[in-house]
Amino acid sequence: PICHIQRWGARVTAHICRERGAPDPKLEDALRDGVDIVTVSQDPELGRLRLMLGSAHLVIDAMLGTGRARPIEGVFKDILGILSITRRGGSRTAPNLLALDLPTGLNCDTAGVDPACVPADVTVALGYPKRGHLAFPGAEVVGYLEVADIGIPPGLDEDVQVNLLTSGWARSVLPERLGDSHKGTFGRTMIVAGSRHFLGAAYLAAASAARVGAGLVTIAIPSSLISSVAPRAVEPTFLPLPESREGVVSPAAADDILEAVNGYSSLLVGCGLGQADETRGMVEQLLLSGADLPETIVDADGLNTLALIPDWHRRWPDNAVLTPHPGEMARLVAGSNLHGDADRLELACADAREWSKTVVLKGAYTVVAHTDGVAKVAPFSNPGLATAGTGDVLAGAIAGLMSQGLGPETAASLGVYLHGLAGESVREHLGDTGMVASDLLPELPVTIKNLR
Repeated sequence: PICHIQRWGARVTAHICRERGAPDPKLEDALRDGVDIVTVSQDPELGRLRLMLGSAHLVIDAMLGTGRARPIEGVFKDILGILSITRRGGSRTAPNLLALDLPTGLNCDTAGVDPACVPADVTVALGYPKRGHLAFPGAEVVGYLEVADIGIPPGLDEDVQVNLLTSGWARSVLPERLGDSHKGTFGRTMIVAGSRHFLGAAYLAAASAARVGAGLVTIAIPSSLISSVAPRAVEPTFLPLPESREGVVSPAAADDILEAVNGYSSLLVGCGLGQADETRGMVEQLLLSGADLPETIVDADGLNTLALIPDWHRRWPDNAVLTPHPGEMARLVAGSNLHGDADRLELACADAREWSKTVVLKGAYTVVAHTDGVAKVAPFSNPGLATAGTGDVLAGAIAGLMSQGLGPETAASLGVYLHGLAGESVREHLGDTGMVASDLLPELPVTIKNLR
């Protein structure tokens, strides 16, 4: 890129960190275009490099190739040390730093970061993003990620199993909204949610399902709680569930749900249900009795219940989506711990295959793992979403999209993308401190509109 930048009118100096063999056509091109060249043999003490960095407006980090995984040592470590000091500034503004493909010291596969690595302002990924860009701690040093088309021929990526969710893909799978539609066109969603300590979860999930376009949403909730939820949830209908005690659903409620769910397009179970023994009995009877269910999403306390039941995944049909956060995922896999973000992708994919369920492993750069080993990764890391209730909004969005005819994998991936993009919009005008889950609700239809 240095020849292009020189031709565009910038004054460019290239510091070559190790000797290059002759002939060197790229070096010859740079010299012909007027680029100043300084080799490490001409600058063994790196004094000229210090001067160049001190006067630069932009520094391009292109020291090592993508496959480099060894510790940073020798002259490379010395150069990064000087760059780090320069970046911290002094009497003048520190230069901007653009990394080519990867900041030097970032492992593209594991997201590990060498202590010598200098965080970039912008990273330009060549051809495709790398796993290390989209997992921590690597994501902390990437800055703004831009993916550059470098002319890779079509078809060479057919065997790639991990894909980044993009606006183009999301736009291509949005459910159609035809002019002669009616509420039945867009499906019916039933949400089994809420308990005396978690009233808001039912509202958030139901409102989210409606905001992504479901035609009708029903909240199945302990009967004594309806009067508390209904004043805010004015659009959904309600299925009063029998209680074992006030605000706690009875195991007998499973029969009521199974009778009523016929004709619904999707079922969401778990948001704010609580962990009372009676509630766990209801969830087990509802999900694992072999009854015919619509496509189902299980979140929160539904997942916590499944984690207590041996071989739960063998007793349940495959048309399901699980939406665990890392703690719930650890319980589902019998106490396994996530040792880092690089584990997330492998764990989600392995368990999606084993369980024959679509797995949405929530968090920064949420992973959607399909049953066939394919996975999609969301391009969002938003600390504003680290607040109670945002998971209920996500689960409701997936359920609402399923109701409109999307399959589990597509609905899960699109729900994750819309949820993340809506979060970015909220962060843009509120910041990432003080964002609450209900802020996402009015942004969801705006996000869909903008995508269209």
